[in-house]
Amino acid sequence: MNNNTNAFTSPPGETDLVVFSHLRWDFVYQRPQHLLSRCARKRRVFFVEEPIFGNCSMRLDVREADPGVHVVVPHLPEGLRSEIAINAVMKDLTRQLFTDHSINEYVFWYYTPMALRFTDHFNPVAAVYDCMDELSAFKGAHSQLQALEKQLFRQVDLVFTGGQSLYEVKRDQHPAVYAFPSSIDASHFGKARTATEDPEDQAHIPHPRLGFFGVIDERFDVALLDEVAAKRPDWHFVIIGPVVKIDPNALPKHANIHYLGGKKYSELPDYLAGWDIALLLFARNESTRFISPTKTPEYLAAGKPVISTSIRDVVRPYGELKLVEIADTPDELISAAEKLLSLDNRSEWLSKVDAFLENISWDKTWSQMSDLIDEVIDRRRPAKSAAMPLNGVSQRAGAAASTR
Repeated sequence: MNNNTNAFTSPPGETDLVVFSHLRWDFVYQRPQHLLSRCARKRRVFFVEEPIFGNCSMRLDVREADPGVHVVVPHLPEGLRSEIAINAVMKDLTRQLFTDHSINEYVFWYYTPMALRFTDHFNPVAAVYDCMDELSAFKGAHSQLQALEKQLFRQVDLVFTGGQSLYEVKRDQHPAVYAFPSSIDASHFGKARTATEDPEDQAHIPHPRLGFFGVIDERFDVALLDEVAAKRPDWHFVIIGPVVKIDPNALPKHANIHYLGGKKYSELPDYLAGWDIALLLFARNESTRFISPTKTPEYLAAGKPVISTSIRDVVRPYGELKLVEIADTPDELISAAEKLLSLDNRSEWLSKVDAFLENISWDKTWSQMSDLIDEVIDRRRPAKSAAMPLNGVSQRAGAAASTR
């Protein structure tokens, strides 16, 4: 094991948090990073990513990416492609992680049900499923994903959902489901309201600018961007983010569309500051049916007027409160943009935005999640002297059911 982590240990009486994620820590700064960096102020966090295959021996690379957050990257040889073999190796590597880092009492936190295939023999003091998306609806989803999610529901103590519509789908599948929609670091994105220096690769782009930042994948409405850009060549569209799971050559190419690539989280307010309108260009399909975009409150905290397609968790509450314009067709988007660009005074709208954002923050969200986890730990701890990571196959599902 390549161990670049320090000797930090959780305070006495605090459990470690072991996370199993389909997302990589360094990919895009979003919900997991916001929540887990806050968790790490109190306890160690081990963020276990999916394996990387290459010309290498089996190993775990462990590094401290953020204070208290230890990113764990399994490296497996290219020839190891059997799922049975991969899961067997992942079990052994996870045991090795626990031994090398003295992980004794711990909480499991799942972002992907697929990790259940190599973790169901462990015995955490509590287990959480933070259900960000309906992963089974995404392009390339594993055929076993839905079945494994049902099994995960039987084994975890708590289910958190990334939005209200996802909560409405999941709430009858588990006795303890809680909605925690996308939140905001308002002070970070609020910097856009006073930033004055345009980033170098954006400074040459004429106004008006309509911008989008986020992952550009099957959820991105390519056709809508294409048609609006063609109809309004005098408007300029700034698109920020990595392109994944779709062919970059399939993206619309117009002189007024500017693809600037991925940017660091710390850089986003500077880009936002130079936009006239912020866009949520999501297609309406199965992969977007239950999403709750974190960028909605981020755009608003930056003080930018927002136009979104009719994503349910944007319509409710942002559209209904008149904080965001909703448009699905090119003509609707153009009409909404023309209205927003013509407004000279947005002070009343901005006051409503700030009043809404006062009630949400990632700090508040994590505090509420942490309290729920602590309740489970306090309830279950008397029933067990310790959580034993190496005790073979546990009776985890039965123990969890008996304490609810």
